[in-house]
Amino acid sequence: FNGSSIEVKVELTLLDKEKDTDVMSPNGKASPFSDCRPNGALGHCSDEDSAPPRLYQPRDYVEASVCHVKDLENGQMREVDLGSGRALLIKEHGEFSAIAHKCPHYGAPLVKGVLSKGHVRCPWHGACFNIATGDIEDFPGLDSLPTFQVTFVVWLTMPFTFPDLQSQKRSKAMARCSAVINSSTGPAGLVCAETLRQEGFTDRIVMCTMDKHPPYDRPKLSKSLESTAEQLRLRSIDFLQDHDIELLTEKEAVAVDVKTRAVTFQDGSRMEYRKLFIATGSKPKPMNYKGQDVKNVFHLRTPEDANCVARLANNRNAVIVGTSFVGMEVAAALTDKAHSVSIIGIEAIPFQKALGEKVGRAIMKVGLPWEIRLSELRLKEVLLKSGKVLRADVCVIGTGSRPATGFLKGSGVHMDSKGFVPVNKTMQTNVEGVFAGGDIVTFPFLGRSNKKVNIPHWQMAHVHGRVAALGMMGRPTEIKTVPYFWSAMFGKSIRYAGYGEGFDDVVIQGDLDELKFVAFYTRSEEVIAVASMNYDPIVSRVAEVLGSGKTIRKRDVETGDMSWLIDKGSQ
Repeated sequence: FNGSSIEVKVELTLLDKEKDTDVMSPNGKASPFSDCRPNGALGHCSDEDSAPPRLYQPRDYVEASVCHVKDLENGQMREVDLGSGRALLIKEHGEFSAIAHKCPHYGAPLVKGVLSKGHVRCPWHGACFNIATGDIEDFPGLDSLPTFQVTFVVWLTMPFTFPDLQSQKRSKAMARCSAVINSSTGPAGLVCAETLRQEGFTDRIVMCTMDKHPPYDRPKLSKSLESTAEQLRLRSIDFLQDHDIELLTEKEAVAVDVKTRAVTFQDGSRMEYRKLFIATGSKPKPMNYKGQDVKNVFHLRTPEDANCVARLANNRNAVIVGTSFVGMEVAAALTDKAHSVSIIGIEAIPFQKALGEKVGRAIMKVGLPWEIRLSELRLKEVLLKSGKVLRADVCVIGTGSRPATGFLKGSGVHMDSKGFVPVNKTMQTNVEGVFAGGDIVTFPFLGRSNKKVNIPHWQMAHVHGRVAALGMMGRPTEIKTVPYFWSAMFGKSIRYAGYGEGFDDVVIQGDLDELKFVAFYTRSEEVIAVASMNYDPIVSRVAEVLGSGKTIRKRDVETGDMSWLIDKGSQ
């Protein structure tokens, strides 16, 4: 063919390597997946599953011209329209690949993300996907991406029956069969359980949570107060059952006996384990106020809490105690619902410790009236030490949290003075066979020369769950990720990547007044974290650089020239 007339044909059939996942586990060993439907589809096997793949006839395809080979340069991505859906076409190192065009986490357009070294990183929350296999390589999120085969012919074709253009996500193949107890309230436990199945684990898996709901997207609680547990859920009951993951709700652990390898629950029941993963998350710090049993004071821990806040605040007075991200997000969510919203706290500037004074002041400008110093809460009002009284028809307390590890006292599982559980690189505690993850742990962080740190990010909990699962299976894998955090308030999104604890300076590029800026957090002349507003995908780009092991120097970002961070091919 003449290069100028060749067009790319994206054939939406599974790549050969991906087809093999129903008989091989990711580590190349034989897997019980041979009796499961390909591509992680749910349901028990049937005679049809073992049938040879059918040959698609011409009537099974639709055709559409996409582009000429020369239209894409190396390092470029392009969304292509297939008529009944879209795909992401990628060219890297002279080779083409095609995957779903939306991140399965929150639906971000991956074409605006960062392409580098065989994977694409989401511009919103930093999840990474392998462009050849579609597999999720870094979190947040649970699902991988469907991949499509690329050939160099005149037409782009797809089977009518292929659903991936509509779903834009796929579940990794999971082994079946049924000890492992997964004590969890968040994504760490769920990712751990799914990873065990994906990697061929065939023993029993039990997830125990004190919540009344299956795992749900807790960060959305403060941003979308009216969402139900069903709308927020990460996986359905059917999904868990189809993969033999037992879920026990309202099952609170009260004691662990590492000698007999058993967990005791509040209802008096006892369960033995072979491997144990503890990811019980955090609980609100105690706060003294009058009327502890009042119905209009919330810590925002459940969907029911969020729903009640939204209902009680409707055209009434809301008070937010605490200038945490959760508190500010709730305040922002109530601005178009409540008659008045007041935020009170001990800090004059929000997020000063995490984001610095300049960024905190910029965010405060689009916020709400600020009052200094918290005093005490009463049934219908908040009394400040200044003497001012704020009417409070509903009150949300967001003054911080502490690890929910009280039940581990006397268990033999080591905890530090603050209640955090130290773990090693594989997420194992001081007790063999007992692993921990999520908000409750301190773990060796590669970005700080393996200093043990606590990073209570939603994304980090996903990583902990996967690393712990691999450790349980005797396949130790160290944590290799860049912490990624996000928040949304007052119609603005802020993204953050890295570990900025102990930063000594902040280099601002852009316009703080316009809330279009990038903030580089430096420590000893080195960039250790970055935050941005209205500057996508620069945080994902910095995460990609930091994740590759490269050092970003302070002098590199002081010049104001950030062209080295912006991938022109992803625009």
